[in-house]
Amino acid sequence: MEPDDLRLIRALQMAPRASFARLAAVLGMHERTVSRRYSALRRQGMIRIFGLVNPMALGQQAWNVRVRCRPDASTSIATALAKRPDVAWVGISGAGSEVSFAVRSLSAESRELLLTRSLPRTAQVLDIEARVILHVFIGMESMDWAGLETVLSSEEAAQLADSAVPPIQNEQAAENRTVTLEPYDTAIVDCLVVDGRAGTARLAEAAGISEGRAARRLATLIRSRTVMIDLDLAATLFGYPMYARIDMMVSPSQLDRVGREIADIPEVGYAAAISGRTNLMASLTCRDLDHLYQVASDRIGSIAGIVSMQIEPATRIVKQSGGLVVDGRLIEP
Repeated sequence: MEPDDLRLIRALQMAPRASFARLAAVLGMHERTVSRRYSALRRQGMIRIFGLVNPMALGQQAWNVRVRCRPDASTSIATALAKRPDVAWVGISGAGSEVSFAVRSLSAESRELLLTRSLPRTAQVLDIEARVILHVFIGMESMDWAGLETVLSSEEAAQLADSAVPPIQNEQAAENRTVTLEPYDTAIVDCLVVDGRAGTARLAEAAGISEGRAARRLATLIRSRTVMIDLDLAATLFGYPMYARIDMMVSPSQLDRVGREIADIPEVGYAAAISGRTNLMASLTCRDLDHLYQVASDRIGSIAGIVSMQIEPATRIVKQSGGLVVDGRLIEP
């Protein structure tokens, strides 16, 4: 992959809705070149930008679930789960005996139907362990995975930071208040799920409102973190095919500090405090098993306060945050 492709991807991680003109100005490329490179990356299944509603902003909880099942049923269970819009990060591990996934339902009823009725009634399911996300240390921003952090200069990164979030009047109030979804917001979100860079004219047409109102509404939704614009990266194609999850037991008084230290490790794309038998989990993307071992033993293992850890490499990722994965490539919905 060419260096300019990597620079563009990192720029999009930092400012996923920045215009091609803005990206071109920061990166020192022609606008047409940026547009052409982005289209190729998306068409090849290397990146995908999308929008999603943050359930925690609406008073709902995010959950992490592990399903023990018969090995011959893991693929069918994972595939069925991946089709649900309220399920993300579906992976198979344990030689096919476990399926893990994240639940971000916007209603308690939908979540409970899945966890207490649909899954338990599946004959091949042997056990279900569901844990609520108590606090997220990293993984709520499109740029959180730092594998490409060094491809941009500090000056370029600073310029892109100014383009990351759309401006809005009274920004502080928008960031601090809870936003109630309006009926027309559904149409806006539906467009963003398919294409997180959808223009305001397209959003306005879908929602049946003026373009100016659509732009203001989108800014409010993003500023309040009700809607997040994320970027999925086909890490396997960038030399990072090893996905793993680490569950840790941490001394309660040191949980916050340990979580923050783990969030600073470049290979960690997600880390959260959780309920259940362990109290901290982290998701890592590494080059291979040796790389995973080094991160787990040298960097995570050396953090004071960790009592124990369990490493679970994924044998297959079926769905990332925003879409399905087939042969290591991201598939458009």
